[in-house]
Amino acid sequence: MEVNKDMVKRVASLCRLDLEEEELEELSTQMADIIRFVNQLSELDTEKVEPYIHNIDSTPMRDDIIGTTLDREKALRNAPQREGGFFVVPKIVEI
Repeated sequence: MEVNKDMVKRVASLCRLDLEEEELEELSTQMADIIRFVNQLSELDTEKVEPYIHNIDSTPMRDDIIGTTLDREKALRNAPQREGGFFVVPKIVEI
């Protein structure tokens, strides 16, 4: 699969990244390399490999114990924007 700059621009826009022209070139190459590697994985013979199934019943559980918490002012100290003691997060969902 050939990766072009438009594909990288689309992924970058979904990630809210503003990329320079040289970054688009570099990321196009890297994305193509990743796709080639993933395609190589499909060539592996997995006929005798048992599928991995995670048994959630065997997951060890622990008690939910309240511990020390981070002071609100400390937590918000480096927040780019805050309001009423909370982080303000920009809307990123487009409809």
